[in-house]
Amino acid sequence: MNIFNKVTLQSMKKSRTRTTVTIIGVVLSAAMLTAVATFGTTLLTFLVNGSIEKHGGWHVEFLNASSSFVQEQAHENGVSSTATYENIGYSTLNGGKSPDKPYLFVAGFSEEAFDSLPISLISGRFPKNSSEILVPSHVATKGGVRFKVGDTFSLAVGSRMNGNKHLNQHDPYLTVGKLGEGREVLVPKSEKIYTVVGICDRPGFEEHSAPGYTLITKADPNDKPDNFSLFVTLKNPRMVKSYISSSAKNQAYILNDNVLRFMGLSSDKLINTLLYTIIGILVAIIMLGSIFLIYNSFHISMNERTRQFGILASVGATSKQLRNSVLFEGLCIGLVGIPIGILVGIGSIWLLIPIVAKDFENIAYNSVPLTLSVSSLAITFAVAVSLVTILISAYIPARKAANTPVMENIRQTNEVKIESKDIKTSKLAQSIYGLEGTLALRNFQRNKNRYRSIVLSLVLSVVLFVSGSAFGTTIKRLSERYIMDMDYGILFNAQDMEFSKMIPLYDKLKKTDGIYDSSYQAILSYSCLAKAGDFSDCYRKYKGYTNSDQMIHLPMDIQFITDRQYIHFIKKLGFSTEEYTGQNAKMIAFAKQRVNQKNGSKTYDMFARRSKTLRVAPETNDKPNKEKEQRINITFVDTYPIDPPPKQAFIPEQTPYVFMVVAPYSLKEKYVTPDTHANIGLNFQSKNPSQSVTEIESIIQGTGITSSYTLYNAYAVLEQDRSLTFVINLFTYVFVIMISLIAVANVFNTISTNIRLRRRELSMLRSVGMSDRDFNKMMTFECIFYGTRTLLFGLPIATLSSWLIYEGLAGAERMGNFDYIFPWGSMAISVFSVLFIVFITMLYAISKIKKENIIDALRDDMT
Repeated sequence: MNIFNKVTLQSMKKSRTRTTVTIIGVVLSAAMLTAVATFGTTLLTFLVNGSIEKHGGWHVEFLNASSSFVQEQAHENGVSSTATYENIGYSTLNGGKSPDKPYLFVAGFSEEAFDSLPISLISGRFPKNSSEILVPSHVATKGGVRFKVGDTFSLAVGSRMNGNKHLNQHDPYLTVGKLGEGREVLVPKSEKIYTVVGICDRPGFEEHSAPGYTLITKADPNDKPDNFSLFVTLKNPRMVKSYISSSAKNQAYILNDNVLRFMGLSSDKLINTLLYTIIGILVAIIMLGSIFLIYNSFHISMNERTRQFGILASVGATSKQLRNSVLFEGLCIGLVGIPIGILVGIGSIWLLIPIVAKDFENIAYNSVPLTLSVSSLAITFAVAVSLVTILISAYIPARKAANTPVMENIRQTNEVKIESKDIKTSKLAQSIYGLEGTLALRNFQRNKNRYRSIVLSLVLSVVLFVSGSAFGTTIKRLSERYIMDMDYGILFNAQDMEFSKMIPLYDKLKKTDGIYDSSYQAILSYSCLAKAGDFSDCYRKYKGYTNSDQMIHLPMDIQFITDRQYIHFIKKLGFSTEEYTGQNAKMIAFAKQRVNQKNGSKTYDMFARRSKTLRVAPETNDKPNKEKEQRINITFVDTYPIDPPPKQAFIPEQTPYVFMVVAPYSLKEKYVTPDTHANIGLNFQSKNPSQSVTEIESIIQGTGITSSYTLYNAYAVLEQDRSLTFVINLFTYVFVIMISLIAVANVFNTISTNIRLRRRELSMLRSVGMSDRDFNKMMTFECIFYGTRTLLFGLPIATLSSWLIYEGLAGAERMGNFDYIFPWGSMAISVFSVLFIVFITMLYAISKIKKENIIDALRDDMT
């Protein structure tokens, strides 16, 4: 070890506090970088495994592959495994409601396909032979055609042709003029009879743009087909592009972007940009805070060793040797701090994963566990970035010190270079602050670099804390806004279902295991006739009604709920049950409008008065049936008893207005006509929502309902939103706390070392008669100056930052009743923390100085 390195080690041992704080800063920096890298690796592994579970682990799918091509790819060196299914053909879906998906596509699975391609059964079983078939549930939900287990049907199976070109599942449905090509035709080739043995979810390998619903049967071993879909899994997924270029030839292919995108290998530039941008922003913030802390540490170290450098330079030390001395100090600190930081970062994620694992399963894949995944590449990245941060922080002050003239270093005249006019203090300031305050103020004026460094450190901590708190609070408010407290956990919603079938179905579904409460409702489409003068001023202005006598046709809904729930609602409102029950009783109505304004959206009453008699008629083909017109007395209220289906629910962000009358179910017959459009809703509360939804779906499939319906699992949506909010809040606050720790370490290091650098100055003041009381008073003024200057800059910047976060997350939506909330709480914590940190740090530094002998401090030139 050369003499310069020995001197450096001695200086580090002499300044143990500064060295320790610097090492802590390196530990925090390395820990955060490691935690970000490790958690990123863990999350990507979780997403990859989840995508494999949902979509399959294959990397490339070849469409319309011949049997010879299948054999050729199975023996490729880079291929790990293959799976195929036979492209049996297409058949028209009779009664289908989706214009872009008019076909059924029959796939004949091999044993390898059943093992490799994930198929999620809802009910029934897998096919055992080529006459049994599995039907996906979206044939009913999207296509409007329902099959149930046990159904037998015949299909005329053939090929889609566009001229002489065979079309496959990757080719969207072609109509005249679409894609610049002619209309496609379906050429039948054979008649096949199938029996439905199971209902499954939409296969993950079926593209949303595919023109056919994929029905799965078992390949017939007696057939000799020559048209397959081939799924290839590579040994090294990162070779996928080179494999395609060498093996695809003229074959049409699809990449499994659902898996490859999380490996950074897909063509989805948005996902790739998002992944790398988030990581880049986090690393940039960590490096900014770390460089700020470590740079200040080395800058202070240079101030302490200025005269030492001057003496070494005077006896022949070169600028390069002096720079290497500082870089050696950085390497020593990194050698201690980086390994500890790596272990702390990995350990923190290891402790954090069990806390958030369940929430991640609720957000993404409930069948895939979130487990710790440590990547050597991620660790290398964290070490490299930490080392670069240290070297950058050390090199800048080292270069400055090495290039300073020798005599300036020896005399220590390079730090304070000001004229007497620059530290003049007004008489008013002197009278206000007194001698002690004036001395403190002049110290700031003559030592602006150190003063700015401390203030910037404090400002950084304030801005980071307030911004992080504002981000978490805004996300939480947004989640609470969208997470509604619904009156149902599970909702069966059917359009145009016969009332005679509703009650029997309801009686079956409410007996499902786990269901502890249930109800039903029916929504009828009606319209009313009202004068423009009956509406509120806001609604008339919004709609542009100027003639108050103008008659307005207004669509509305009537919600029929159980008599028990209706009476409970009437009592809750404080109304008389005698007045609001019976054949000619008054009825309750909810009528609200949403109006977009510059400062967001507001909700207003649609009608001017709380009570009104209206003429209502059922809607037939979007027109009122005047022959069935009735008069009803309505009392308007501000809520409805039970949440209607989502189409009728008042969601201010999605619906401009809702006008809904609430009535007991016993009055339904009075308003039902043969042409009335009915929307059925069966509401259920369950102790085990997932199991109940599965059983309900199975029961519905078994009843053979042909009406279009939707089964909502509100529990899953709410749980997903709450889990997402929890995860965001957790990582936001953990990140802010870690960054704040770096900022606090920076402030402590800067202030305490600054005080120690002023040993001679402070000892001189004490030697000429300054009492401990006056000394403490002067230092208190310095604390106040630091605090006020910090808050003067920090609070406005933090306010601007919190407002920008609000604008970025919510302001663009212009949502009503979602105004910007000033972060009073985090601001108050910041004000207290700044003053407390400055005060405690100065108290610590001054206590060290007071223990020193005044004469020894005055004699000591090597500060």
